[in-house]
Amino acid sequence: MNKYNAEGYADPTAYGALSVIEKEEKAARPKFRPLVYICSRFAGDVPGNTEKAKEYSRFAVDSGAIPVAPHLLFPQFMDEGTERDLALFMGMVLLCRCAEIWVFGEHFSDGMKAEIDKAVKRRMTVRYFTDNCEEVTA
Repeated sequence: MNKYNAEGYADPTAYGALSVIEKEEKAARPKFRPLVYICSRFAGDVPGNTEKAKEYSRFAVDSGAIPVAPHLLFPQFMDEGTERDLALFMGMVLLCRCAEIWVFGEHFSDGMKAEIDKAVKRRMTVRYFTDNCEEVTA
């Protein structure tokens, strides 16, 4: 934005008004939210683990991130018995599109371990949380 008009004269009134408008527009823009992969148990207590994954996803949204939780999406249209390997593969593809992986819980399933290993190999940020969404630091 220029402080001078088309003829080269200072125009502080127009400059001030345009500066205010620009600040308001900038404040109204959505802030950046990174994609984070939600890594938590699914098998075993499927209804309970599904509810927990929803809570973890809500926590990610409240923390300023966009959650990616394939274990909430894929079971809605894929069969666990016959399409598990395909679902795991598709989850890994989504994992690779995320900026970070957030791991929830104290006990890791084989699927979770594979996701963590993939993230580590890709040098992604891995963050660990308790079941109550409290971050665990080393």
